[in-house]
Amino acid sequence: MNITSFTRSGLRSAAVLLALPILLNCQQGASAPTTDATPAAETSAPATADAAQATDAAKTIDVGPCADYATAVCAALSDDSAECGTMKAATELMPEAACTAGLKDIAYTTTKYKESRKVCDKLVTKLCDDLGKETETCGMVTLHTKKFPADRCASMMEQYPQVIADLKKREEANKPLSAEKQAALTKEPAVRFGSKEAKVTIIEFSDFECPYCSKAADTVSQIKEKYEGNNNVQLIFRQFPLGFHKNAQVAAEASLEANDQGKFWEFHDMLFENQKQLTRDSLEGYAKKLGLDMKKFIKALDDKTFETAVKDDMKLGELAAVSGTPSMFINGSRVTNPTDFASIQKLIDTELTK
Repeated sequence: MNITSFTRSGLRSAAVLLALPILLNCQQGASAPTTDATPAAETSAPATADAAQATDAAKTIDVGPCADYATAVCAALSDDSAECGTMKAATELMPEAACTAGLKDIAYTTTKYKESRKVCDKLVTKLCDDLGKETETCGMVTLHTKKFPADRCASMMEQYPQVIADLKKREEANKPLSAEKQAALTKEPAVRFGSKEAKVTIIEFSDFECPYCSKAADTVSQIKEKYEGNNNVQLIFRQFPLGFHKNAQVAAEASLEANDQGKFWEFHDMLFENQKQLTRDSLEGYAKKLGLDMKKFIKALDDKTFETAVKDDMKLGELAAVSGTPSMFINGSRVTNPTDFASIQKLIDTELTK
C-alpha cells in the first residue's frame, strides 16, 4: 500500500489512529455496508494491511543464513513491526551469500531502520505534546504507532491538523460524563434493570441490528445474572439505532412496546438471538411467541408510538459523544470493551467498594 492509496480520503490517516485501539463496533455515519461487519473492518484494515501483506508473503525459512538474518533483524527491530514482516518476505528472494553478508553487519540494518523511524518518533512526540503526555490517547498513539511503516507516519505528518483534531475529539469523548450529563442519561423514561437508587449505574447504548451489540448483549445478561437482587447495581438500556441498519429503528420501537407490556428483556434477548431476522413480520412473530397483546403491539408499530422515545434516546447518546454501538458507561466513565464481562465486573466491584 502506498501513501497515495492510503490517503484517498482526507480523513483516512486520522481514522487509522482512531480505529486501532477501539473495539470493533457499528459506527455512526458509516455508509451502508455489504456485511454487518464492514464499517469497522473498513476502518481498521488500513492500519494493519502493510504488515499483514508482508507476513502473508513471507514463507518463513526454517534453517540457513537467510532464516538467521531475518530472525536477527526482527529481534533488533520488533517482531510486530511492519519492517520485520517485510524482511521475512525479502529474505525469501535473497541469495544465501547476501544473507551471510547481512548477518555480519546487523548494526547497519538497525541504524538504517532507526533513521527511517525518525518520522514516526517525531509524530508520536508531537501528538503527545498536543494531547498531553498523561492522556489515554497519547498512550494509545505511543503503543500503536510502533506498528506503522514509516511512510504511514509521513502521511500522517502531512495531514497533521486533521489527525490531531480527530484525536482531540476522541480524548474529549473519553472523559467521564459530567454530573449533569449523567443525570440526563439516567432520567425517566428509561428501560431499567435494578434499583433507581443504586450506587453503580451502567448505561448501554445499543442497536438491535449491530452484530457487536449482540456480543455486548451476552455481557448484559451476565451482569443481570451476577447482580440480580443487588440494590446497589442498576443497568439502563438506551436505544441508538444506526441509519444504515434498515430494521434497527422499528426493532427499537418494538422493544419499547414490549417494555410497556413488561417483557422488554425477554424481547431484547430474542431480537439479539435472531438479529438477522428483524423485519416487521419477524418482530410480530417474536411478540406473539412471548404472549404480548398483539392488537396493542401492532397498533404501536403502525402509529409509531415510540418513535419519539427512540429519538430522545439518540439525543442522549449524542450528548454523551456516542458515535457507535455498543457504547457503555459505568458511573459516567466510558467502558473500553463492552463485551468483556470480566473487566466490567472488576469495574463494577471497584465502584461498589468506594
